[in-house]
Amino acid sequence: MKFLLLLVMLTACAAVPQDLSGKMFTFPQQTSTAHVRLSTTRVDFRAVTVCLRSFTDLSRAYGLFSLATPSAANDFLLFKTATANQIYVYARNADALFDGQEYTLNAWLSVCATWDSASGLGQVWLNGKPSSRKFTKSGSNIKGRTIITLGQEQDSYGGGFDAKQSFVGMISDVHMWDYVLSPCEISRYTDNINFTPGNVLNWRALDFQITGRVLLEEKQNICY
Repeated sequence: MKFLLLLVMLTACAAVPQDLSGKMFTFPQQTSTAHVRLSTTRVDFRAVTVCLRSFTDLSRAYGLFSLATPSAANDFLLFKTATANQIYVYARNADALFDGQEYTLNAWLSVCATWDSASGLGQVWLNGKPSSRKFTKSGSNIKGRTIITLGQEQDSYGGGFDAKQSFVGMISDVHMWDYVLSPCEISRYTDNINFTPGNVLNWRALDFQITGRVLLEEKQNICY
């Protein structure tokens, strides 16, 4: 009974949003299990912007941000390919390839991706620099109870993880909005200067659950 009560208390604590300012998730090894699930009550999106900072030395393919609903495993997915400088953005299971992204290994990168259901256009911003705008899919919103994961790419709703597509490295400053951010707002996010926090996912008030070997640590910054 005492163990059960403790388990319930720990679960309740995990559900309280936390301010992760100055912190990062560390994914230290390739697995098919370790991940972080991010929670939101939103179930209908006409547009999406996701921004995060990542650090890795991976040269293989991996998922950076995976949002699935019961109707689409890749309802919104940010996916780095094994080919240097290429990133895919998936929306409603349709994809667009963004090339020439100057994706540097062993460095903190600010990555933002946007999509709008009316136009179907997606775009990537890497360290504040925009890609070409490309068509993915239009005419339908992202609808349904979302499962959002960091560290693993969902091939099915909440699962289908593949160790060879897992993320190894560090992720920080994850924000998600239900609209397309302006170039000025993305620039402010990149520079971490007075930007508007995500109204869907907010790193400063994040509801999350860790599964497997993922560490929540103080973010490493280079001192000069």
